[in-house]
Amino acid sequence: MNCIDLMVEEHVHIKRMLAVIRKYCYKILKGEKVQYEDFFKIIDFVRNYADKHHHGKEESMLFNRMMEELGPTAEKLVRHGMNVEHDLGRLHMQELEAAVKRVLDGDDEARLDVIANAISYTHLLHRHIAKEDDVVYKYAERSLSKETLDRIDLEGEKFEKDAKAEGIQDRYLAMVDEFEAKVGSYSN
Repeated sequence: MNCIDLMVEEHVHIKRMLAVIRKYCYKILKGEKVQYEDFFKIIDFVRNYADKHHHGKEESMLFNRMMEELGPTAEKLVRHGMNVEHDLGRLHMQELEAAVKRVLDGDDEARLDVIANAISYTHLLHRHIAKEDDVVYKYAERSLSKETLDRIDLEGEKFEKDAKAEGIQDRYLAMVDEFEAKVGSYSN
């Protein structure tokens, strides 16, 4: 199993959910009826699939090895780039959750905060994914030793096996399928 190839594949699933998020925001903008409770499911996907599952692999298997083995350039790229963007995404989800709760409590103006944080998250992640796919992962594949890449693959395989036993992949990919059936699918 090539862990980096798997992370690229996971980006496709994450982008599918980003398209769903955008469609929900557009419905809000047009004044259409929106099930705001659905945002809690979207937040669950982001926190547990995109962040814990996907970013968890990046942060615990790939990025730390890049900083150890590749020095200051990798450290700047990871610590001041990728990790900062991961944290900013977490902030957008925290603010989105708070805004949805306010909408459900009757604060109509909080719909602006729902759209602002949800769309900001989609823009951030699209740019972030492009950087990882086009720069970070390629840099890692070119520059890390074969032994390190092999170790990452083995750790990734175990991580995926454990996640599979918990049903992580099946649960969250089915969730994306359900949302796409509801609002339309992702187009690249």
